[in-house]
Amino acid sequence: MAKTILIIDDEQSIRETLSGILEDEGFTPICTSSAEEGLTILEEKNIDLILLDIWLGDNMDGLTALEKIKDVYSLPVIMISGHGNIETAVKATRKGAFDFVEKPLSYDKIILAISNGLRFAQLEKENVILRAKTKKAVHITGNSKVIQDLRAQIELVAPTDAWVLIRGEHGTGKELIAQSIHHHSLVADRPMIEVNCAAIPEELIESELFGHEKGSFTGAHSSKRGKFDQADGGILFLDEIGDMSLKTQAKILRILQEQKFERVGGQKTISVDVRVLAATNKNLEEEIEKGNFRADLFWRLNVVPIHSPSLSERMDDIPLLVTALMKDLSDRGLKEKEFSRSALDRMCHHSWPGNVRELKNFVERIAIMCPEEIIGEQDIALFLGQAEGTAAPVGLEDAMLPYQMPNFKDAKKRFEQEYLRVKLSENEGNISQTAEQVGMERSHLHKKLKSLQITN
Repeated sequence: MAKTILIIDDEQSIRETLSGILEDEGFTPICTSSAEEGLTILEEKNIDLILLDIWLGDNMDGLTALEKIKDVYSLPVIMISGHGNIETAVKATRKGAFDFVEKPLSYDKIILAISNGLRFAQLEKENVILRAKTKKAVHITGNSKVIQDLRAQIELVAPTDAWVLIRGEHGTGKELIAQSIHHHSLVADRPMIEVNCAAIPEELIESELFGHEKGSFTGAHSSKRGKFDQADGGILFLDEIGDMSLKTQAKILRILQEQKFERVGGQKTISVDVRVLAATNKNLEEEIEKGNFRADLFWRLNVVPIHSPSLSERMDDIPLLVTALMKDLSDRGLKEKEFSRSALDRMCHHSWPGNVRELKNFVERIAIMCPEEIIGEQDIALFLGQAEGTAAPVGLEDAMLPYQMPNFKDAKKRFEQEYLRVKLSENEGNISQTAEQVGMERSHLHKKLKSLQITN
């Protein structure tokens, strides 16, 4: 697909010359004479690179426009000027310009600058994708029948553009299923944009999804692209879709049907092409009966339903899961522990209401708190008893561990990590219930978990 180049220059001859050069090189040029109109074009069209004149004759000069562009868009901007000097070039670079080209324009120089800018933008995108892929595993661990069936479903639906509704209990790995669908999709080279609908305050979710214009509400100091805009041409993953308000559901439904929206405080209609994956732990049919979820939105999302199996449906996978979880902890710097056969058997016969998330927290807890290198059945029984609240005490060495930290900050952090992991496990990963139980504001608890690097 031809790359689209936006030319912002108040000299008609320059616009015509650049357009001709770009068309000869196979690019699609779009021209405007003002920065204001250029910003409007950026809202409405997908632009790959911008050629921006510094000395514009309208109300906004090139450097001001550059600042506004870089606040919202991750695009290479090449500044062009007939009055260039070192000071201006340095100022433009500090504001985020990729390159600086002086008039009269050299054919070779402008094409080289554009090629380098597009190559740099592509490398940035590839780095984002690479970081996302290395950060998040896409392999679904297990050999049980339900997991084999799940993998087969993913292989069938992933290469299509069908929308998918992933349903399952807390902690069963619905996000991992979405990542696996993205990994095997035809747009795997683009990042999957994720939105946790339960983690965003109601008053901000529209801004998060659709973006907003500067000054549209208190704190909106600059314009911002929303998640739908960012996911254009790729996949948008709406996690915990059942926690959206009816007001937001109505807006989501319209956008899903029309693939068009306006930013909060804006009037321009933005068109997108987005594939949607959604997930929920709620029984949406019951929520529809209660009047909490729109039936038309449910049917729009539920094109291909996928069930995320609970751990009780795949208990035979526990040894493989424990091995994989321990390997992940080892990669993060924890000393690797070995689980005896009897220890694994004990875990296979335990009820895990928090599913794989609870199992993950338990493996991490015992790997940290148990001093032995080989974890036996008695160790499992001891720590499971602690997790169930059956008054099985931990050993003195484990209980004293925070006191052995070199300073107060480390000891406090270790205690908070262990305390909040246990409370999250007790509440099956539900942040709202955990916040209420421990007497914290939900937003404060969310920030605390992030600062302590506790994944939920």
